[in-house]
Amino acid sequence: MPGFLLQQGATVTCAHGAPAMPTVPNPAVMLSGMPSALLPFPWIVTGCPAAAALNPPCITGTWLLGTLRVTSFGQPFVVQSGTSVCAPSGLPLMPIVAQTRVAAQ
Repeated sequence: MPGFLLQQGATVTCAHGAPAMPTVPNPAVMLSGMPSALLPFPWIVTGCPAAAALNPPCITGTWLLGTLRVTSFGQPFVVQSGTSVCAPSGLPLMPIVAQTRVAAQ
């Protein structure tokens, strides 16, 4: 999936607007001075405002599809155009702002 790679300092939110951060940053590849993010590791969502009665609040997010050709330690990078899902709500993570110097497929 082509797009810009996401780094630890990227602005990523759940569908309800709560911020999300990678749990295991990858310091082997730095993007705009911040560690990159790899696909298999979950992201933590903090302070999701969803009402539990209507829609459960997002707790974690997982990227399902990332880079196809570029890897680090054999793992794909998280890419801005990738596919993700939050648990337990089932809604996606939404990258808002990311670095714009490194793109990959």
